[in-house]
Amino acid sequence: MIDSYREGVIVNPYERLSQEQVKWLDQASLNILADPGIWCYNERAAKLFQQHGAKVWQDEKSISPCWRVTFPAGLIKEAVAQAPSRLVLGARKPENRLFLDAEVPRVYFGSGSEANIWVETEMEEFVSVNDGVVKVKVPRYKELRGNTALLSRAAKLCDKLEHLDFFIRPLNIQDPDITNENHDVNKFFASLNNITKHVQAGLTTLEKLNDVVRMAEIIAGGAEQLRQNPVVSFIACVFKSPLQIVDDTAEKVFAMVETGLPLVISSSPQGGSSAPIQEAGMIAQINAELLVGITLTQLIKEGFPVLYGSVPVRARLDDLHDLYGCPEFNQYNIDCVQLARYYRVPCYSTAGVGDAKVPGMQALYEKLLTHLYMAMSGAQYIHYAFGLLDRTNTFCPIQAVLDNEQIGKIKHCLREPKVDQAEIDDMLRIVKKVMASSHRLYARFARKAMHRGDISNPYRFEAKGLEDKVIENALDYMAKLEAEPAEHLDPEIQERIFKEVPGILPSLRAY
Repeated sequence: MIDSYREGVIVNPYERLSQEQVKWLDQASLNILADPGIWCYNERAAKLFQQHGAKVWQDEKSISPCWRVTFPAGLIKEAVAQAPSRLVLGARKPENRLFLDAEVPRVYFGSGSEANIWVETEMEEFVSVNDGVVKVKVPRYKELRGNTALLSRAAKLCDKLEHLDFFIRPLNIQDPDITNENHDVNKFFASLNNITKHVQAGLTTLEKLNDVVRMAEIIAGGAEQLRQNPVVSFIACVFKSPLQIVDDTAEKVFAMVETGLPLVISSSPQGGSSAPIQEAGMIAQINAELLVGITLTQLIKEGFPVLYGSVPVRARLDDLHDLYGCPEFNQYNIDCVQLARYYRVPCYSTAGVGDAKVPGMQALYEKLLTHLYMAMSGAQYIHYAFGLLDRTNTFCPIQAVLDNEQIGKIKHCLREPKVDQAEIDDMLRIVKKVMASSHRLYARFARKAMHRGDISNPYRFEAKGLEDKVIENALDYMAKLEAEPAEHLDPEIQERIFKEVPGILPSLRAY
């Protein structure tokens, strides 16, 4: 247990499944892993499974080298039980560290996706065609390709958003000088140099893992300090659904586990194409994939800190794109949170994604549906929650600001009730005092609750007139946040990173 970390919000979890249903799904996943098992395209992983009692044979029908693997239930159960129930995700500021406990439904929200497009918002004035005196301002949107300057700007903004608890790069960097070889070091540096919260990402190439780790060691103060305060962690989607372990991602998992830094084992099957669309089938399959991924980490290094990374989605039946803003998305994800809790592994989950392409009523509806329900489920680590539009294709900073306000209200709504005997006694005293007065008003007694943070504020971007000025008000607020200086890394640390970590663009010194 650490003495300083972000508070998050502890909830009374909403659960869709009974314990009997959870056990049925657990057994269904184990049945899948026993027959038909998985298709493993990584020889090293296949041999490791075989050494620990799995049945492994080469698939002669496969074009690429592939091994079929079936698992005895005991192997899966024993390995998953070795995964820690508690882990710490570090941060540049100690008070921004995260404490994840699988048995405590403390909810954190963060960003994510690595979208290719940044949507900029500007207000433009228009004159009514019916009445030339009437002028209105409306938001206009412009698409930009993601780059290191915009990623740095996103990290700086997210550092200022008080309800964002961790940072997963929400934007892909596509500068002319960015290549596969230097992509990883630049996205991690742009993030770490502009945010004091936990930073997490996947790896483009395994070859740059050591450089990323070295960067994190310099920031943390050394190799041992980094293990105590892991300012970075990783994501690996080791399964290509259905039930296929990817060769290069498996190699990344071996290397990531050896670093000792926390890792999300993620899977994202699509109901209706790469997984059954029915709830039971989707959950049984994604759970089977995640169980094998977690098992792999524990066979490499027992007790390695890992997150159960459930990202199940549903297919649109008209074009087979991902469909996020639908009830099934919540149902799939809430079930996965329950299964993670059953296995006592911290849960990485998903909320705040929808199909709307611009901020507005559709985005509000779709995001609120997932923000609220996934927070209620008690998932410890909820990504995708800030700024995404058009599924996961677009990051919009003004949407991130709007999401921050919404998530703040949800966190407040789901706080533990402050009802105990001391509170009751205090309230009875106040009632007697007020009713004995001439005015019989409780206003003066609200001050104490306000100072304690028990009372929420009105919606920060409310429109006070007949015109809808929510976006305009949010833009004004975002401008104030962005005018504040970024909390960059110490100049000496920056110089060490540029000296010891090759490939970082010189232009990032300016961001």
